[in-house]
Amino acid sequence: MPTTLHLRSETKPLERRSPISPATAKALLDAGYIVNVEHSPGRIYRDEEFAAIGASMVPEGSWANAPTDNIIVGLKELPEGNSPLSHIHIQFGHCYKNQDGWDAYLSRFARGNGLLYDIEFLTNSEGRRVAAFGYWAGYAGAAIALLAWSHQMLHNPDTSLGAIPLYASAQELVGAVKTAVGEALPKNAIKPPRIIIIGANGRCGTGATDICTAVGIPSDSILQWDLAETARGGPFPEIASSDIFINCVYIGSTAIPPFTTIDALSQPGRNLRVICDVSLDPNNPNNPVPVYKDYTTFVKPTLRVPVKGDGPALSVVSIDHLPSLVAREASDEFSELLLPSLLTLSQRTNEGVWLRAQKIYEEKVTELPNY
Repeated sequence: MPTTLHLRSETKPLERRSPISPATAKALLDAGYIVNVEHSPGRIYRDEEFAAIGASMVPEGSWANAPTDNIIVGLKELPEGNSPLSHIHIQFGHCYKNQDGWDAYLSRFARGNGLLYDIEFLTNSEGRRVAAFGYWAGYAGAAIALLAWSHQMLHNPDTSLGAIPLYASAQELVGAVKTAVGEALPKNAIKPPRIIIIGANGRCGTGATDICTAVGIPSDSILQWDLAETARGGPFPEIASSDIFINCVYIGSTAIPPFTTIDALSQPGRNLRVICDVSLDPNNPNNPVPVYKDYTTFVKPTLRVPVKGDGPALSVVSIDHLPSLVAREASDEFSELLLPSLLTLSQRTNEGVWLRAQKIYEEKVTELPNY
């Protein structure tokens, strides 16, 4: 009997990405899978693009009542609720690293005899993730950081950066950021902002560096740090002396010294105006940027960091779906990376990537209170 995949519509506001594109849906259909796609007004791919390649279009939100042998594919967490979940779900669960509310979310799968294949933990035999949005997260995060810096240079520091427009393409985003930075430079003695990127050698850091370069930031204004530069342990004064700090370091299960702290950022002489935490896990006890606790959104992209001292106002960008800013490019790449694994779902009971993901799920379930 063919395996059925059910692509659900995302419910998170302004989440435009999709883990399956029309092109990869066609590849799955050609391989014998059944692909049901929910109508979605916000998805970067139009419904007509999926219908044109032969996918079956189904009502938005219909996944909840789909046959239990359907595999539900999405990106972000499901809407809040307490109902048991009886399907297999492929998504980012954000509940394996003791994040706030992890147990309530994970218990829904356990109580419903469902299963979570967390995309963050889909790995190959060498332990590397099979699909990630890292490059485009860094790209979008750095773009918003530059917009926030430009806004602060041009406006009263008590005036927050407004809503971020939804750009049709990465090229359009580059043009908007380049214009904003150009308008701000006269307020900074025509000097480009000094940017420090930690985790610069990874895909996320590469994306951040690439857009900085694309909008005209010279290489000598970009500090590209990775393991060698952070080996001595933070806090790092180079962060406070920069104008923008972009954190691209993956947060693992082992604590590391913080890269900066409220106390370090409250010392005299701080230049830093904007932090963009692309890695973004503010409620993780191992977060190396422990200077904020809340998420921001594309509608309200920054929040004030409560620092003291004689430095300028300091804002943080902490948006947890940054690649939605460049949704088509991000979804095109991600869906191509995920496709080889999706094509093995019919053999998931003996195929490595799915067995490894199931093992992690089962291990985490045993950590649930009262399990």
